[in-house]
Amino acid sequence: MKWENNRRSSNIEDKRGETQNFGSSSRGSSILSLLPLIKSLLGTKIGRIILIIGLVLYFGFGINPLSFLDGGTTSQAQTQKVVNQEYDDRQAAFVSAILAQTEDIWREVFAKNGLSYSDAKLVLFRGAVKSACGFASSATGPFYCPADSKVYLDLAFFDELAKKYKAPGDFAQAYVIAHEIGHHVQNLLGTLNKVQKEKSTVSTTKQNALQVKVELQADCYSGIWAYHSKAIFDSIQEGDLEAGLKAASAIGDDTLQKQAQGYIIPDSFTHGTSNQRMEALKKGFYSGDLKDCSF
Repeated sequence: MKWENNRRSSNIEDKRGETQNFGSSSRGSSILSLLPLIKSLLGTKIGRIILIIGLVLYFGFGINPLSFLDGGTTSQAQTQKVVNQEYDDRQAAFVSAILAQTEDIWREVFAKNGLSYSDAKLVLFRGAVKSACGFASSATGPFYCPADSKVYLDLAFFDELAKKYKAPGDFAQAYVIAHEIGHHVQNLLGTLNKVQKEKSTVSTTKQNALQVKVELQADCYSGIWAYHSKAIFDSIQEGDLEAGLKAASAIGDDTLQKQAQGYIIPDSFTHGTSNQRMEALKKGFYSGDLKDCSF
């Protein structure tokens, strides 16, 4: 999938640093971890000399004296940190580029239907996050909160998508983003509010069935994004759609339930079967028309 030369969205809120921000306590924690060693060094004259040199290095030059004794593991850790940061930066740039595509595409689709589109925000977080819909952990997966019109995404989910669900690649990741933006489209069109009201009057089984329709429509909307991404941005390459279909199949309710418990309970489905999700994605991709994704 080609995306590197596309514009970046300004609607990204990066909160990844907030969930693991240890601030100034990191140096204090390091000192506490050295207390046993300091105590033993104070017991001898040579130890006190070594301690003084170590303190000068640590406080004067910001050098951890233990780095001379760790066989280079500190340097290796720093190198790995740089590699991880570069990977995270690429992933964040990718998300921003795909979000920008959805903005341009849905603005045009809405305009063709006599409607006005307003952008969603996308919040990047790590570990856990608080939204207008409540507190959520990474285990929740990517989600859209209609109360604040924001998509929430932990980039670690992309690794899970590739390793756990066997659906690697840029297009599979873009499909996830486009699906969540599909919920934003539903919010703007009043679909989510309408379904929520209907849910309050029916049984749990029927509530689940309604939610399946909501999710399949979001899959169809992600197909509409892909249709226009190919037509407008020439982003879609050979094999991309197949990657998206593989991702859709991997997260079908029947597939997930079989993997988790060995059998399925259709009445408990909330997102649709693997086949339903693939068909919904294909419908949007081959049509590109908002009306073809109606319930």
